[in-house]
Amino acid sequence: MECVRMMRACVVGGGAMGLLTALNLATQGAEVVLIERAEAGQESSWAGGGIVSPLYPWRYSPAVTALAHWSQDFYPRLGDQLLSETGIDPEVHVTGLYWLDLEDEAEALAWAGREGRPLRQVEMNAVYKGVPALARGFSHAVQMLGVANVRNPRLVKALRTALLKLSNVTLHEQCEVTGFACEASRIVGVNTTAGEVRGDHVVVAAGAWSGELLKGLGIELPVAPVKGQMILYKCAEDFLPSMVLAKGRYAIPRRDGHILIGSTLEHAGFDKTPTEAALASLKASAESLLPALAGAEVVGHWAGLRPGSPEGIPFIGPVPGYEGLWLNCGHYRNGLVLAPASCQLLADLLLGRTPIIDPAPYAPAGRLR
Repeated sequence: MECVRMMRACVVGGGAMGLLTALNLATQGAEVVLIERAEAGQESSWAGGGIVSPLYPWRYSPAVTALAHWSQDFYPRLGDQLLSETGIDPEVHVTGLYWLDLEDEAEALAWAGREGRPLRQVEMNAVYKGVPALARGFSHAVQMLGVANVRNPRLVKALRTALLKLSNVTLHEQCEVTGFACEASRIVGVNTTAGEVRGDHVVVAAGAWSGELLKGLGIELPVAPVKGQMILYKCAEDFLPSMVLAKGRYAIPRRDGHILIGSTLEHAGFDKTPTEAALASLKASAESLLPALAGAEVVGHWAGLRPGSPEGIPFIGPVPGYEGLWLNCGHYRNGLVLAPASCQLLADLLLGRTPIIDPAPYAPAGRLR
């Protein structure tokens, strides 16, 4: 009997997008080689806040909304699955989210009505009762129940562990992709610092570095790094029962009392150096939201690089003119919330299955130069 060879995919980039893309393909029977220039899960996926919602979902296009809704519904199942398979709990923590003193509250409520999302106006006295640590002086609020946050460093650790349990997955870390292996107009693999890696398909999921990679093919992909800095406090476990967002800054409670405050938006190339100016700005935001943090010790301060893209709409699908080359990148501020849907959509398209949502808005065709 003739032996049928497994389809082999090379995934470039070991963040949440690359890890989950690799996991989806591998569990559907593909042989997968995942290539990461440093350590898997240590860039933007580690550095983000992990809110399982766009910060202002009504300000995004229907394309982003479609991915977000699918992912939000899927996250609890993903968290349970990873905990069961790896023993690592990504802590999908449902707290709800309050938006305070929104200028476009009417637009937010109209969006919620159209989309059937549980966003509602809340009296401020009810907000203060629910979140006693919140600063006084806010005048109006909306709340979305059911919004979760995920502990992203644990999520990527769980995804990496799940992959390493699969015999059809090879992980190359500290291995930088330097170019693509081509035969005529077909991409047949990648060149790396450790040699050539061949594959039937190559998926670029390299976050903020994706645009730099494609330049080697003469493709102009409008994905560029946007720096974000965050700080971390440690409080009592019951200090902040809900996520809160005001004036573009947010506070995210973890189950163990850690509180994340974020984040900045900086166009500084690939520089990830935390700055004193950002530290001062984030501390001021923290104290204006939660006055009890005044004088509290900042136990962490870091920066990451988001993969900025036009309108925050990711590139998911095949690259025209380069058979075998696929993209799953450009998620800007919403990589963690959009990852489950984006990676499932990519796998559906690559494996020739019915896609979970309409793939047209994310197609690279017509969006690249």
